[in-house]
Amino acid sequence: MSMLKIELQQNVYEATLDRINWTFDTLPRICVSFSGGKDSTVMLHLVAQIARQRKRKISVLFIDWEAQFSCTIEHVESMRALYQDVIEDFYWIALPLTTQNALSQYEPEWQCWQPGKPWVRKPPAHAITDPAYFPFYQPAMTFETFVHCFADWFANHRPATVMIGIRADESINRFNAIASGRKQRFADDKPWTSVAARGHSWYVYPIYDWKTADVWTWFAKSGERYNPLYNLMYQAGVPLRYMRICEPFGPEQRQGLWLYHVLEPERWAAMCERVSGVCSGGVYAGKDNTFYGHRKISKPDGHSWQSYTSLLLYSMPAPTASHYKNKIAVYINWYRKKGFEIPDTQDGDIGYKDIPSWRRICKVLLNNDYWCRALSFSPNKPGNYKRYSERMAEKRKEWGILCDND
Repeated sequence: MSMLKIELQQNVYEATLDRINWTFDTLPRICVSFSGGKDSTVMLHLVAQIARQRKRKISVLFIDWEAQFSCTIEHVESMRALYQDVIEDFYWIALPLTTQNALSQYEPEWQCWQPGKPWVRKPPAHAITDPAYFPFYQPAMTFETFVHCFADWFANHRPATVMIGIRADESINRFNAIASGRKQRFADDKPWTSVAARGHSWYVYPIYDWKTADVWTWFAKSGERYNPLYNLMYQAGVPLRYMRICEPFGPEQRQGLWLYHVLEPERWAAMCERVSGVCSGGVYAGKDNTFYGHRKISKPDGHSWQSYTSLLLYSMPAPTASHYKNKIAVYINWYRKKGFEIPDTQDGDIGYKDIPSWRRICKVLLNNDYWCRALSFSPNKPGNYKRYSERMAEKRKEWGILCDND
């Protein structure tokens, strides 16, 4: 499938209405994935309004990350009340889910709603907190696994969709998530769809071709409600392109941590107590700070990028260093089998495209990219991780790459 942009003979708003109407015509069960952010809010407004016109019911999925702004929680509650007449089920998820903590090498992952921890806030009474509610739920499962299993469960062997309000213009990762030619589509002329689970459930991205200006133009013209947190961000001087509302501790999301300190100091104090590295992240994770190797990276004098990699690994806690060694060893061995030795550096190696080099590996370590997504890895399933780690430690010895005494 070509990744070239094709100009449509209609504006993005009209195209989105057509996509939503097609979804109602084609798939009998519809769930809207809602985060409280501007994109998913636009999508929920449009889907719910069309559901009213068609006298149809929809469901909504909201993942509550525990450490979230009060404005976001209030906005989600207001949207839930606004469209209660068309919302059949509102799945407000407050279950322990594991995701990345890009602020700490001692706790490179964290669980929201983790049992035995002092939570940042209490979940609402109507939230789903019982682990037995979903038959597929496993303690501390990753967010990615939960969403995939939820789509399969929601379909229940019948045609269904989870509608997701991501835009290709927002980041290269989101562009690739939609434009990748390897994904199975509902049909060749529906590039804004992809299979979700086992052929019964589909992801639909109705606003995938909107730009940020399109989103705010729609809010201005429609007068519909949006998360008031964006007004506070604007007053705090945050550029439009950096206004993000999602789980707070990932490599991209951590850039907005300082806002918690400014807007909600009491919640900020609870977050510092709750999650390792939050306090330093609030100081050093700003959009223009190079502390975490977000854009530019540098190495100490007298070091190559390969030797700097060894120094960084040596400085880490042993479990974290072993985890990275496993990933890096697989990465290096894959290229060696193809007759290619990874160079110290090459042009474009610290951009979005995976161009192999030791400098790129260093950036992964500095960026606390625990699952090494920049090296084209994805998270391991928790249930298999221990066995995977033991097997890879043996493989490193066999390959002679980053052995534990290196």
